[in-house]
Amino acid sequence: MTAVPTASLRSARLRQSPRVLLLVDFINPLAFPGAENLARPAVAAARATAELKKALAADGVTTIYANDNYGIWQSDFHSLVSACLGMGGASAEIARLVYPQAGDLTILKPRHSAFYASPLELLLAEMEARELVICGLATDMCVQLTAGDAFLREFSTWVPADCTAAESAAAKTASLDYMASVLKCETRPWSAAKPRRKPRKAANA
Repeated sequence: MTAVPTASLRSARLRQSPRVLLLVDFINPLAFPGAENLARPAVAAARATAELKKALAADGVTTIYANDNYGIWQSDFHSLVSACLGMGGASAEIARLVYPQAGDLTILKPRHSAFYASPLELLLAEMEARELVICGLATDMCVQLTAGDAFLREFSTWVPADCTAAESAAAKTASLDYMASVLKCETRPWSAAKPRRKPRKAANA
């Protein structure tokens, strides 16, 4: 058996990122009852999230993708991305919009919350993160349960309303209201938070 150089097994510590962007279940085959109601708002949420991700990356904010393994323990994140890209429709469009870049981190989770039985807490501790920006699917399920676990761990949390989606507007609104009032999350949309471009001055006549 060929020996593996010890140096190749060593990895540098994760760089510090006091603020972390957490993308929950965007890489999604949308193969469940009710997915037809989620598809369109999910694409809109992915589009807003792609813009937010670019802005945060410019400020040095690390992105972590936390995605279901859909009960397939032999799966890996990049295989899920490839599978969704090959499906066409909303799943492929979302995967293209939030396609992971070099430097992004990825984890697979077995249940709804990104914290449950995953290495997320270890990654956040190593990066000395204290603030989370949580985006993803669905607002009233995996996003809310992840925000609940973040609240218990005393993270400051922002769930941008336009960067998450649910199967109905009513379910999304109720979940955002709960996260704001009970879990103390900021929920203002990214569209309201992003810097506004200064109007161009008119050219001299």
